[in-house]
Amino acid sequence: MSGIFANLKSRIAQHQYSAVVPYLGAVLAVWVALSLWTFSPVLHRHIFALLLAGVLFTARFLGFGPAVFSALVSSVCFDFFGLPPYHSLHISTAHDLERLLAFLVLSVFASSMARQKTLAESRADRTTREMAAIVEYSCDAIYSARPDGIITSWNRAAEQLYGYTAEEAVGSPLSRLAPPERLDEVERNLETLNRGAYVAPYRTERIRKDGTRWPVLLSISPLRNARGEIVGASAIARDISAEKQSEAAIRRSEKLATAGRLAASIAHEINNPLEAVINLLYLARNDSSHAVEYLTQAEQEVGRVARLAQQTLGFVRDTNSAAAMDSAAIMDEVLQLYSRKLEKRRIRVVRRYRDRCQISGYAGELRQLLANLLVNAVDAMPEGGTLQVRVAAARDWSSGRDGIRITVADTGSGIPSDNIQQIFEPFYTTKKDAGTGLGLWISRGIVQKHGGSIRVRSRTAGRSTGTVFQVFMPQRQEISRVA
Repeated sequence: MSGIFANLKSRIAQHQYSAVVPYLGAVLAVWVALSLWTFSPVLHRHIFALLLAGVLFTARFLGFGPAVFSALVSSVCFDFFGLPPYHSLHISTAHDLERLLAFLVLSVFASSMARQKTLAESRADRTTREMAAIVEYSCDAIYSARPDGIITSWNRAAEQLYGYTAEEAVGSPLSRLAPPERLDEVERNLETLNRGAYVAPYRTERIRKDGTRWPVLLSISPLRNARGEIVGASAIARDISAEKQSEAAIRRSEKLATAGRLAASIAHEINNPLEAVINLLYLARNDSSHAVEYLTQAEQEVGRVARLAQQTLGFVRDTNSAAAMDSAAIMDEVLQLYSRKLEKRRIRVVRRYRDRCQISGYAGELRQLLANLLVNAVDAMPEGGTLQVRVAAARDWSSGRDGIRITVADTGSGIPSDNIQQIFEPFYTTKKDAGTGLGLWISRGIVQKHGGSIRVRSRTAGRSTGTVFQVFMPQRQEISRVA
């Protein structure tokens, strides 16, 4: 118990000592000012300024309380040494009293202003340290560069993601981080930033020190000085490799799901020619005089089965590079695969192909896109209706690019206006247990990958109901590798 009281007493003594020290410093500041006044012939006529400087020094470094104490002590010293009768605390005239009060008020005011500046600088310094810590220990790569594209700062996450140390990165150009085919992108970003605009977050690719590529979400903002002048740029790069892998897995599963939904239709389509082949082989075995004719017809039916199987593989088979494809021909293939379902629902199909426009892309992904739109249209017309499909050359007036516009229009129940803004979101579906909610999300991703756009209009009331999907695919474009 005695040890506890001794420890407490020691802490109280330390606290009292630490509280007294600033006031001793205030007295010391006044003493230094008086010493300079006494021993310096040049400063002997400026006791007012010297004592005020001591008060400001106390406020700046020791706090407001010691500064007020210093102001009181300085006022006494000013009266004793600076006002007649000298070496006396007696104030002989009203003018001297005014001078003394003015000194005291000015000292307290100056102390307050100096202290406020000190607090503001302390807060700014603390904020700067906190922001520096946030940047340094962020999980995202954060770095800055001059207007000419030379890197000036580099945090730890940037070292880990890019593979360059801060010493290697600082002083090198930003073009060092981009693949060769994306150097124009770096130049465009710098031009945008030097105009005072910012670069909205977008997906792109960057290259590590070892040469490997990785997808990033990149956002860039201009840096300005106190006068508003642009002095550089700040970039944030987020590694989205895991996100891309997840999206790729979802897309692969959706492709397999699409192929699974086709299984029933294809089974019916294949069953008929297989029955014909069996019958023709039976006839050829029992009627040798017409065997060649029967075998030729059987070969045609087998070829029909092979074409159906090839079309089905197109939905799930990936290609390594984009190739020329005929959108109208692909639309016909999809319609053929779903022909039995269309007949069963009593849906009349109207084809309008103005031009068979060749575009560059992935045929398997276009089949999946059209199949998703077609399945949605069929599901919206359980009691029958009309399905209009159109493929025509078109121009996207917003970008000035030539391409094709694919239109899929149905006379079904339509999409409520409350839902139409959400239909492209992943896992959003109005089919309850019958849908995965990924079809239109996958479709939009395919369109964006090909540099196109997709729009939808729908009506749920009135004399004519239904939904219209319009897909624009540019004729020539750079297929996005990170879309």
